[in-house]
Amino acid sequence: MSTIRFAALQETLKRSPKKIVEKEKRSSLFGKNVFHKHAMQQYLTRSAYESVMNAIENGTKIDRKIADQVAVSMKDWAMSKGATHYTHWFQPLTGATAEKHDAFFESINGSLAMEKFDGEQLVQQEPDASSFPNGGIRNTFEARGYTAWDPTSPAFVYETTLCIPTIFVSYTGEALDNKTPLLRALQAIDTHATAICKYFDKNASKVNATLGWEQEYFLIDEALANSRPDIMLTGRTLLGHTPAKGQQLDDHYFGSIPTRAMSFMQDLEQESMLLGIPVKTRHNEVAPNQFELAPIFEEANLAVDHNSLLMDIMGRIAKRHQFKVLFHEKPFSGINGSGKHNNWSLSTSDGTNLLSPGKTPMKNLQFLTFFVNTIKAVFKYEELLRASIASASNDYRLGANEAPPAIISVFIGSQLSEVLDELENVTKGKLSPQEKTDLKLNIIGKIPEILLDNTDRNRTSPFAFTGNKFEFRAVGSNTNSAIPMTVLNTIVAKQLKEFKLEVDELIDKKSLKKDEAIFNILREYIKDSKKIRFEGDGYGISWEKEAKKRGLSNNKTTPEALKVKVSKQVFDLFEEMDVMNRIELEARFEIDVEEYTKRLQIESRVLGDIARNHVVPTAINYQNTLLENTKNLKEIFGEEYKKIAKEQIELIMTISNHITEINALTLKMIDERKKANQLEGLKSAEAYCNKVKPFFDEIRYHCDKLETMVDDNIWPLTKYRELLFTR
Repeated sequence: MSTIRFAALQETLKRSPKKIVEKEKRSSLFGKNVFHKHAMQQYLTRSAYESVMNAIENGTKIDRKIADQVAVSMKDWAMSKGATHYTHWFQPLTGATAEKHDAFFESINGSLAMEKFDGEQLVQQEPDASSFPNGGIRNTFEARGYTAWDPTSPAFVYETTLCIPTIFVSYTGEALDNKTPLLRALQAIDTHATAICKYFDKNASKVNATLGWEQEYFLIDEALANSRPDIMLTGRTLLGHTPAKGQQLDDHYFGSIPTRAMSFMQDLEQESMLLGIPVKTRHNEVAPNQFELAPIFEEANLAVDHNSLLMDIMGRIAKRHQFKVLFHEKPFSGINGSGKHNNWSLSTSDGTNLLSPGKTPMKNLQFLTFFVNTIKAVFKYEELLRASIASASNDYRLGANEAPPAIISVFIGSQLSEVLDELENVTKGKLSPQEKTDLKLNIIGKIPEILLDNTDRNRTSPFAFTGNKFEFRAVGSNTNSAIPMTVLNTIVAKQLKEFKLEVDELIDKKSLKKDEAIFNILREYIKDSKKIRFEGDGYGISWEKEAKKRGLSNNKTTPEALKVKVSKQVFDLFEEMDVMNRIELEARFEIDVEEYTKRLQIESRVLGDIARNHVVPTAINYQNTLLENTKNLKEIFGEEYKKIAKEQIELIMTISNHITEINALTLKMIDERKKANQLEGLKSAEAYCNKVKPFFDEIRYHCDKLETMVDDNIWPLTKYRELLFTR
């Protein structure tokens, strides 16, 4: 193994940045390989174009004849871009993307051929997809899963394939993917947010949830990554002593981007532009070899598709530059992990951001309505929100020294907190003319000024308001954003539905004016949800104690967090909002539990293999060298050797102790793993969490100690200083 390590290090010395030539402006590249509105106008008949636009904007069905026209035009456009195949591109419950390519090629009478693509092939396909996770919705021997075209996310050409974004459902209609529930949640938020908007604008017709994700990732030289079995098999390092220099000098954060990394970024950004992914920001992150990119905000469904696509092409482009991109939330111990901050907001069809104050008291009251309802929704469903970002890999990040804690809280800043505190004192029932004036001028009217000058930001809060949006910071870098976005939009839609019922009741039964009714309900919501608001940094026992006092959950592990997914409250929520039924929810719970168990099972097996087959033999090898040296000293110096070889003897004994501990702990871990494998479902996951996983750090401790003692020339694993600082 040490020869592999040094060969990999030698390989990195030969690296030179690829020269990326940008021949066109980004704006001229943008969307070139996307079948967007402009391309459709060029290739579709007017009636076909209008039919597709109706489907996108109003959810109407596309007639079969029109679908045939769209398919032919889409094929012609794709072939003009060099496409030879097409695929229904979907997001199964693996968290990744999936595709099966079919050629446009069709034979005629065995001797002739043509390129063919019709409406039936565009609208629906039946992939042989029986091996995807389904949580018991489908029998393994039944391959009847159906992909169906999602016209709201435009088709695109990648390399030589026309990719058609689709949903993936079972024969009986249950969602087998992450996109279908998201689309349903977006429909729910549109319906109930639009109803609230009509309080302030009778002409309001549509509300879109918007998303701007920030993707953090590590770039590691491909040869070095390949030299580490743990990185290759688990996406993270299971062993490795922290280097003397890590991130403590803050010299990487926002620093000059390394040349090879910059070449990768330029290449990636050009590909992204062609695919219509509006990437805008790039920079070094806190940890060495950690970076971030972020796009312009988009409608949530498209933003989720773009993030999934980007993660796929990042891996491909990284290979061109002899890199491996790591999306694991905590690939290295002792330095920052990676998140995917989800910046969420709501906007009307005319572009008005509902979480941004306006120039009039009415617009500011609209802002407050959506702002307070969002906080109330998070308070009511904080456990579900935590469950939406639960995974084996994110558990290593949440609660670590750089990341949000596992306790969900909302940060809004001291100035907005003061506004809400003042609104708590609004008179119950009808308001006096003086109070109405005071509210409009001194509280509601001053919100834009407060936000304009508000530099009160919290970078560790799991759910923070940042001026005109909420930033869900606890989302893991490897997570499909569809999952937390489905939950967030569903809980806010549910809350807005309840809000309207309560406001209308005060208007109808108590004869309150609309503004008075809104203030009355908001006052109660502010009081009810005050417990979820927290202005601290979220770290330490003091916050944990305070959170417990407030009745907030602190589900530190995935098995703890997932339980809420199969609670009556959650079943009722998703079924009432027509987002997921009980079968779909139970299936996802089963899949999440199984994936967690398998991830830890794999990590345990890899750790045991490396510790016993690489670390221990290397330590024994070095120990033998020390023994030989001690023996030679004894032959030369006789009894005096004990004094001369004191350091060697102590080192031999220390190494022996570490070897003994590694072997003993590994055997105990294997024994606990065998017991966990005999259990099923959540019990197995809990056994892996509570009985197997604790051995990881214990075994690692002894292995990492040996790394500091054993001769560097024979140490088998590429070290942190090499992984993180070799350019």
